[in-house]
Amino acid sequence: MVAFFASLGEPRYRAEQVMKWIHHRHETDFDAMTDLGKPLRAKLQAACVVEPPKVLLEKPSADGTHKWLLGMDGGNAIETVFIPDKGRGTLCVSSQVGCALACTFCSTGAQGFNRNLSVAEIVGQVWVAARHLGNVPHRQRKLTNVVMMGMGEPLLNFENVVPAMSVMRDDLGFGLANKRVTLSTSGLVPLIDRLGEESDVSLAVSLHAPTDDLRTQLMPINRKYPIAELLAACARYAQRKPRASITFEYTLMRGVNDQPAHARALAKLMRGFNARLQRDNAAKVNLIPFNPFPGTGYERPPEDAIRGFQTLLLRDHVLTMVRRTRGDDIDAACGQLKGRVLERTRKHDRHRQKTIVPTINPPEGEVDAAA
Repeated sequence: MVAFFASLGEPRYRAEQVMKWIHHRHETDFDAMTDLGKPLRAKLQAACVVEPPKVLLEKPSADGTHKWLLGMDGGNAIETVFIPDKGRGTLCVSSQVGCALACTFCSTGAQGFNRNLSVAEIVGQVWVAARHLGNVPHRQRKLTNVVMMGMGEPLLNFENVVPAMSVMRDDLGFGLANKRVTLSTSGLVPLIDRLGEESDVSLAVSLHAPTDDLRTQLMPINRKYPIAELLAACARYAQRKPRASITFEYTLMRGVNDQPAHARALAKLMRGFNARLQRDNAAKVNLIPFNPFPGTGYERPPEDAIRGFQTLLLRDHVLTMVRRTRGDDIDAACGQLKGRVLERTRKHDRHRQKTIVPTINPPEGEVDAAA
Protein backbone atom coordinates (compact mmCIF):
# COMPACT_ATOMS: atom_id res chain seq x y z
CA MET A 1 0.00 0.00 0.00
CA VAL A 2 2.85 2.38 0.82
CA ALA A 3 4.52 1.55 -2.50
CA PHE A 4 1.25 2.07 -4.35
CA PHE A 5 0.68 5.50 -2.87
CA ALA A 6 4.29 6.40 -3.54
CA SER A 7 3.66 5.60 -7.21
CA LEU A 8 0.88 8.21 -7.10
CA GLY A 9 3.26 10.73 -5.55
CA GLU A 10 1.49 10.50 -2.18
CA PRO A 11 3.09 10.24 1.30
CA ARG A 12 3.13 6.91 3.15
CA TYR A 13 0.52 7.96 5.71
CA ARG A 14 -2.09 7.76 2.94
CA ALA A 15 -1.68 3.99 3.05
CA GLU A 16 -2.47 3.99 6.76
CA GLN A 17 -5.53 6.18 6.24
CA VAL A 18 -6.96 3.92 3.54
CA MET A 19 -6.20 0.74 5.48
CA LYS A 20 -8.18 2.13 8.42
CA TRP A 21 -11.09 3.10 6.21
CA ILE A 22 -11.24 -0.37 4.69
CA HIS A 23 -10.60 -2.59 7.71
CA HIS A 24 -11.67 -0.47 10.69
CA ARG A 25 -14.68 1.32 9.19
CA HIS A 26 -15.53 -1.26 6.50
CA GLU A 27 -15.80 1.42 3.85
CA THR A 28 -15.63 0.52 0.15
CA ASP A 29 -16.48 3.91 -1.39
CA PHE A 30 -13.43 6.15 -1.87
CA ASP A 31 -15.67 9.24 -1.98
CA ALA A 32 -16.66 8.51 1.63
CA MET A 33 -13.02 8.59 2.79
CA THR A 34 -13.30 12.22 3.80
CA ASP A 35 -9.78 12.75 5.17
CA LEU A 36 -8.40 12.18 1.66
CA GLY A 37 -8.28 15.14 -0.68
CA LYS A 38 -10.75 15.21 -3.56
CA PRO A 39 -8.02 14.88 -6.23
CA LEU A 40 -6.70 11.72 -4.52
CA ARG A 41 -10.18 10.30 -4.17
CA ALA A 42 -10.69 10.84 -7.89
CA LYS A 43 -7.43 9.01 -8.64
CA LEU A 44 -8.48 6.08 -6.47
CA GLN A 45 -11.94 5.89 -8.05
CA ALA A 46 -10.30 5.73 -11.47
CA ALA A 47 -7.62 3.17 -10.64
CA CYS A 48 -8.88 0.99 -7.78
CA VAL A 49 -11.78 -0.96 -6.38
CA VAL A 50 -12.51 -2.30 -2.89
CA GLU A 51 -14.60 -5.38 -3.62
CA PRO A 52 -15.46 -7.80 -0.80
CA PRO A 53 -16.70 -11.32 -1.54
CA LYS A 54 -20.33 -11.44 -2.60
CA VAL A 55 -22.65 -12.84 0.07
CA LEU A 56 -24.83 -15.44 -1.64
CA LEU A 57 -26.55 -16.65 1.51
CA GLU A 58 -26.57 -15.99 5.25
CA LYS A 59 -27.79 -18.59 7.74
CA PRO A 60 -28.11 -17.82 11.45
CA SER A 61 -28.26 -20.73 13.87
CA ALA A 62 -30.48 -21.04 16.91
CA ASP A 63 -27.34 -21.02 19.11
CA GLY A 64 -26.01 -17.73 17.69
CA THR A 65 -23.65 -19.27 15.13
CA HIS A 66 -23.74 -17.49 11.77
CA LYS A 67 -22.73 -18.91 8.39
CA TRP A 68 -22.03 -17.03 5.17
CA LEU A 69 -21.95 -18.60 1.72
CA LEU A 70 -19.58 -16.38 -0.28
CA GLY A 71 -19.41 -16.34 -4.06
CA MET A 72 -16.14 -16.93 -5.88
CA ASP A 73 -15.36 -16.88 -9.58
CA GLY A 74 -16.67 -19.54 -11.94
CA GLY A 75 -19.79 -20.16 -9.87
CA ASN A 76 -17.85 -21.60 -6.94
CA ALA A 77 -18.55 -20.70 -3.32
CA ILE A 78 -16.93 -21.01 0.07
CA GLU A 79 -18.30 -20.96 3.59
CA THR A 80 -17.28 -18.84 6.58
CA VAL A 81 -18.69 -19.41 10.06
CA PHE A 82 -18.83 -17.19 13.15
CA ILE A 83 -19.18 -18.94 16.53
CA PRO A 84 -20.00 -16.79 19.58
CA ASP A 85 -19.10 -17.99 23.05
CA LYS A 86 -18.61 -16.54 26.51
CA GLY A 87 -16.26 -13.58 26.18
CA ARG A 88 -15.11 -14.46 22.67
CA GLY A 89 -16.24 -14.72 19.09
CA THR A 90 -14.41 -17.06 16.72
CA LEU A 91 -14.47 -16.90 12.94
CA CYS A 92 -13.74 -20.08 10.98
CA VAL A 93 -12.10 -19.05 7.68
CA SER A 94 -11.59 -21.06 4.49
CA SER A 95 -8.28 -21.18 2.62
CA GLN A 96 -9.22 -23.18 -0.49
CA VAL A 97 -12.21 -23.99 -2.67
CA GLY A 98 -12.58 -27.63 -1.70
CA CYS A 99 -9.74 -29.76 -0.36
CA ALA A 100 -7.32 -32.27 -1.87
CA LEU A 101 -6.49 -34.31 1.24
CA ALA A 102 -9.51 -36.65 1.23
CA CYS A 103 -9.93 -37.16 4.97
CA THR A 104 -12.72 -39.70 5.07
CA PHE A 105 -14.73 -38.07 7.86
CA CYS A 106 -14.82 -34.54 6.38
CA SER A 107 -17.60 -33.22 4.15
CA THR A 108 -15.27 -30.79 2.37
CA GLY A 109 -12.69 -33.48 1.57
CA ALA A 110 -15.35 -35.61 -0.14
CA GLN A 111 -15.88 -32.92 -2.78
CA GLY A 112 -12.40 -32.69 -4.25
CA PHE A 113 -10.26 -29.63 -4.88
CA ASN A 114 -10.78 -26.65 -7.16
CA ARG A 115 -8.21 -23.94 -6.34
CA ASN A 116 -6.44 -21.89 -3.68
CA LEU A 117 -7.98 -18.68 -2.40
CA SER A 118 -6.11 -15.41 -2.88
CA VAL A 119 -4.95 -13.20 -0.02
CA ALA A 120 -7.86 -10.87 -0.80
CA GLU A 121 -10.39 -13.71 -0.73
CA ILE A 122 -9.12 -14.92 2.65
CA VAL A 123 -9.03 -11.44 4.20
CA GLY A 124 -12.38 -10.70 2.57
CA GLN A 125 -14.06 -13.37 4.69
CA VAL A 126 -12.90 -11.62 7.86
CA TRP A 127 -14.03 -8.27 6.41
CA VAL A 128 -17.55 -9.56 5.70
CA ALA A 129 -17.90 -10.98 9.21
CA ALA A 130 -16.41 -7.93 10.93
CA ARG A 131 -18.75 -5.60 9.06
CA HIS A 132 -21.75 -7.72 10.02
CA LEU A 133 -20.72 -8.00 13.66
CA GLY A 134 -20.07 -4.28 13.86
CA ASN A 135 -23.75 -3.77 13.10
CA VAL A 136 -24.89 -6.07 15.91
CA PRO A 137 -25.00 -4.33 19.31
CA HIS A 138 -24.16 -7.42 21.35
CA ARG A 139 -20.63 -7.57 22.77
CA GLN A 140 -20.60 -11.35 22.81
CA ARG A 141 -20.77 -11.32 19.02
CA LYS A 142 -17.59 -9.29 18.66
CA LEU A 143 -14.88 -10.94 16.55
CA THR A 144 -11.97 -11.85 18.85
CA ASN A 145 -10.41 -14.96 17.25
CA VAL A 146 -9.80 -16.33 13.77
CA VAL A 147 -9.08 -19.96 12.96
CA MET A 148 -7.90 -21.12 9.54
CA MET A 149 -10.08 -24.18 9.97
CA GLY A 150 -12.68 -23.82 7.23
CA MET A 151 -12.59 -25.40 3.78
CA GLY A 152 -9.15 -26.53 2.63
CA GLU A 153 -5.67 -27.25 4.02
CA PRO A 154 -4.13 -23.84 4.86
CA LEU A 155 -0.51 -24.96 4.53
CA LEU A 156 -1.11 -26.03 0.93
CA ASN A 157 -1.92 -22.36 0.26
CA PHE A 158 1.03 -21.09 2.29
CA GLU A 159 1.94 -18.13 0.04
CA ASN A 160 -1.50 -16.58 0.46
CA VAL A 161 -2.49 -17.73 3.96
CA VAL A 162 0.55 -16.29 5.77
CA PRO A 163 0.16 -12.73 4.38
CA ALA A 164 -3.59 -12.89 5.06
CA MET A 165 -2.93 -13.82 8.70
CA SER A 166 -0.55 -10.86 8.89
CA VAL A 167 -3.38 -8.52 7.88
CA MET A 168 -5.59 -10.09 10.54
CA ARG A 169 -2.94 -9.36 13.18
CA ASP A 170 -1.83 -5.93 11.98
CA ASP A 171 -3.03 -2.86 13.87
CA LEU A 172 -4.11 -1.35 10.56
CA GLY A 173 -5.96 -4.56 9.73
CA PHE A 174 -8.07 -6.36 12.32
CA GLY A 175 -5.67 -6.01 15.25
CA LEU A 176 -5.90 -9.58 16.55
CA ALA A 177 -3.21 -10.84 18.92
CA ASN A 178 -0.89 -13.55 17.56
CA LYS A 179 -2.28 -16.16 19.96
CA ARG A 180 -5.82 -15.37 18.76
CA VAL A 181 -5.07 -16.39 15.18
CA THR A 182 -4.82 -20.16 14.75
CA LEU A 183 -3.80 -22.22 11.74
CA SER A 184 -5.23 -25.73 11.61
CA THR A 185 -3.33 -28.31 9.57
CA SER A 186 -3.63 -31.98 8.72
CA GLY A 187 0.09 -32.32 9.30
CA LEU A 188 2.33 -31.25 6.42
CA VAL A 189 5.63 -31.51 8.24
CA PRO A 190 7.95 -29.36 6.05
CA LEU A 191 5.39 -26.55 5.96
CA ILE A 192 4.89 -26.66 9.74
CA ASP A 193 8.64 -26.02 10.00
CA ARG A 194 8.40 -23.19 7.46
CA LEU A 195 5.46 -21.67 9.33
CA GLY A 196 7.58 -21.62 12.47
CA GLU A 197 10.19 -19.59 10.59
CA GLU A 198 7.82 -17.10 8.97
CA SER A 199 4.85 -16.58 11.26
CA ASP A 200 3.88 -16.49 14.91
CA VAL A 201 0.38 -17.89 15.27
CA SER A 202 -1.16 -20.68 17.30
CA LEU A 203 -1.18 -24.16 15.78
CA ALA A 204 -3.96 -26.74 15.70
CA VAL A 205 -3.07 -30.18 14.38
CA SER A 206 -5.63 -32.68 13.11
CA LEU A 207 -4.58 -35.92 14.76
CA HIS A 208 -7.81 -37.97 15.04
CA ALA A 209 -6.05 -41.28 15.78
CA PRO A 210 -3.30 -42.49 18.13
CA THR A 211 -1.71 -45.03 15.76
CA ASP A 212 -0.38 -44.82 12.21
CA ASP A 213 -2.53 -47.64 10.85
CA LEU A 214 -5.73 -46.01 12.03
CA ARG A 215 -4.71 -42.47 11.11
CA THR A 216 -3.74 -43.56 7.60
CA GLN A 217 -7.20 -45.04 7.10
CA LEU A 218 -8.81 -41.80 8.24
CA MET A 219 -6.26 -39.37 6.80
CA PRO A 220 -4.25 -40.51 3.75
CA ILE A 221 -1.68 -37.74 4.38
CA ASN A 222 -0.37 -39.90 7.23
CA ARG A 223 1.32 -42.19 4.70
CA LYS A 224 3.69 -39.36 3.86
CA TYR A 225 4.00 -37.79 7.32
CA PRO A 226 3.37 -40.41 10.03
CA ILE A 227 2.61 -39.53 13.62
CA ALA A 228 6.19 -39.60 14.93
CA GLU A 229 7.37 -37.13 12.26
CA LEU A 230 4.31 -34.94 12.83
CA LEU A 231 4.82 -34.74 16.60
CA ALA A 232 8.51 -33.96 16.11
CA ALA A 233 7.57 -31.05 13.82
CA CYS A 234 5.05 -29.80 16.38
CA ALA A 235 7.71 -29.95 19.08
CA ARG A 236 10.07 -27.90 16.90
CA TYR A 237 7.29 -25.36 16.37
CA ALA A 238 6.65 -25.13 20.12
CA GLN A 239 10.35 -24.66 20.78
CA ARG A 240 10.53 -21.80 18.27
CA LYS A 241 7.28 -20.26 19.52
CA PRO A 242 7.10 -20.87 23.27
CA ARG A 243 4.12 -18.54 23.61
CA ALA A 244 2.16 -20.15 20.81
CA SER A 245 -0.56 -22.61 21.70
CA ILE A 246 -0.54 -26.11 20.17
CA THR A 247 -3.79 -28.06 20.15
CA PHE A 248 -4.31 -31.57 18.86
CA GLU A 249 -7.74 -32.04 17.31
CA TYR A 250 -9.35 -35.45 17.72
CA THR A 251 -12.71 -36.15 16.10
CA LEU A 252 -14.51 -38.94 17.93
CA MET A 253 -16.32 -41.46 15.71
CA ARG A 254 -18.42 -44.23 17.13
CA GLY A 255 -16.70 -47.60 17.01
CA VAL A 256 -13.77 -46.19 15.05
CA ASN A 257 -11.47 -44.24 17.37
CA ASP A 258 -13.48 -43.76 20.56
CA GLN A 259 -12.56 -46.85 22.60
CA PRO A 260 -10.74 -46.75 25.97
CA ALA A 261 -7.71 -48.35 24.32
CA HIS A 262 -7.54 -45.44 21.88
CA ALA A 263 -7.72 -42.99 24.77
CA ARG A 264 -4.82 -44.67 26.55
CA ALA A 265 -2.73 -44.72 23.38
CA LEU A 266 -3.46 -41.04 22.80
CA ALA A 267 -2.52 -40.19 26.39
CA LYS A 268 0.80 -41.97 25.89
CA LEU A 269 1.51 -39.86 22.80
CA MET A 270 0.69 -36.64 24.64
CA ARG A 271 2.82 -37.56 27.66
CA GLY A 272 5.75 -38.17 25.33
CA PHE A 273 5.16 -34.84 23.60
CA ASN A 274 5.08 -32.94 26.89
CA ALA A 275 8.22 -34.76 28.08
CA ARG A 276 10.02 -33.79 24.86
CA LEU A 277 9.35 -30.12 25.61
CA GLN A 278 9.96 -30.60 29.34
CA ARG A 279 6.83 -28.76 30.39
CA ASP A 280 3.37 -29.79 31.51
CA ASN A 281 0.43 -29.01 29.23
CA ALA A 282 2.68 -28.22 26.28
CA ALA A 283 -0.05 -29.89 24.27
CA LYS A 284 -3.78 -29.92 24.80
CA VAL A 285 -6.36 -32.18 23.20
CA ASN A 286 -9.60 -30.91 21.72
CA LEU A 287 -12.16 -33.71 21.43
CA ILE A 288 -14.68 -33.08 18.66
CA PRO A 289 -17.80 -35.27 18.54
CA PHE A 290 -18.33 -36.25 14.91
CA ASN A 291 -20.83 -34.07 13.04
CA PRO A 292 -22.80 -36.12 10.48
CA PHE A 293 -23.35 -35.01 6.89
CA PRO A 294 -25.23 -36.58 3.98
CA GLY A 295 -23.54 -39.68 2.61
CA THR A 296 -21.27 -40.37 5.56
CA GLY A 297 -21.10 -43.77 7.20
CA TYR A 298 -19.67 -42.47 10.48
CA GLU A 299 -21.66 -41.78 13.61
CA ARG A 300 -21.31 -39.59 16.66
CA PRO A 301 -20.48 -41.56 19.83
CA PRO A 302 -22.96 -41.48 22.72
CA GLU A 303 -22.36 -38.78 25.32
CA ASP A 304 -21.14 -41.23 27.98
CA ALA A 305 -18.47 -42.54 25.59
CA ILE A 306 -17.31 -38.98 24.85
CA ARG A 307 -17.05 -38.07 28.52
CA GLY A 308 -15.43 -41.41 29.34
CA PHE A 309 -12.76 -40.79 26.70
CA GLN A 310 -12.06 -37.37 28.17
CA THR A 311 -11.89 -38.76 31.69
CA LEU A 312 -9.22 -41.28 30.73
CA LEU A 313 -7.08 -38.51 29.24
CA LEU A 314 -7.54 -36.24 32.24
CA ARG A 315 -6.57 -39.05 34.59
CA ASP A 316 -3.32 -39.29 32.66
CA HIS A 317 -2.74 -35.55 33.19
CA VAL A 318 -3.49 -34.59 29.59
CA LEU A 319 -5.27 -31.26 29.32
CA THR A 320 -8.44 -32.15 27.40
CA MET A 321 -11.55 -30.28 26.35
CA VAL A 322 -14.69 -31.41 24.55
CA ARG A 323 -15.78 -29.02 21.86
CA ARG A 324 -19.44 -28.22 22.17
CA THR A 325 -21.15 -28.76 18.83
CA ARG A 326 -22.29 -25.42 17.43
CA GLY A 327 -24.22 -24.55 14.28
CA ASP A 328 -25.05 -28.12 13.30
CA ASP A 329 -28.61 -27.03 12.43
CA ILE A 330 -27.15 -24.94 9.56
CA ASP A 331 -24.39 -27.44 8.60
CA ALA A 332 -21.76 -25.10 10.07
CA ALA A 333 -20.20 -27.52 12.54
CA CYS A 334 -16.71 -28.99 12.16
CA GLY A 335 -16.43 -31.20 9.08
CA GLN A 336 -19.67 -29.90 7.60
CA LEU A 337 -18.33 -26.94 5.61
CA LYS A 338 -19.12 -27.65 1.99
CA GLY A 339 -19.57 -24.72 -0.42
CA ARG A 340 -19.76 -25.59 -4.08
CA VAL A 341 -16.96 -27.15 -6.09
CA LEU A 342 -17.33 -27.36 -9.87
CA GLU A 343 -14.30 -29.52 -10.65
CA ARG A 344 -13.28 -32.61 -8.78
CA THR A 345 -10.00 -34.38 -9.21
CA ARG A 346 -10.06 -37.90 -10.57
CA LYS A 347 -8.45 -39.02 -7.36
CA HIS A 348 -11.45 -37.84 -5.38
CA ASP A 349 -13.92 -39.34 -7.84
CA ARG A 350 -12.25 -42.70 -7.22
CA HIS A 351 -12.18 -42.02 -3.49
CA ARG A 352 -15.93 -41.35 -3.31
CA GLN A 353 -16.67 -44.77 -4.82
CA LYS A 354 -14.85 -46.55 -2.01
CA THR A 355 -16.34 -47.66 1.28
CA ILE A 356 -15.56 -44.85 3.67
CA VAL A 357 -15.88 -46.70 6.97
CA PRO A 358 -12.95 -49.06 7.54
CA THR A 359 -12.93 -51.93 9.98
CA ILE A 360 -10.68 -50.67 12.73
CA ASN A 361 -9.43 -52.38 15.84
CA PRO A 362 -8.01 -50.77 19.01
CA PRO A 363 -4.24 -50.29 19.15
CA GLU A 364 -2.32 -53.54 19.29
CA GLY A 365 -1.95 -54.83 22.81
CA GLU A 366 -4.59 -52.45 24.15
CA VAL A 367 -7.64 -54.68 24.47
CA ASP A 368 -10.05 -53.40 27.11
CA ALA A 369 -12.28 -55.85 28.95
CA ALA A 370 -15.12 -53.33 29.21
CA ALA A 371 -15.03 -52.75 25.45
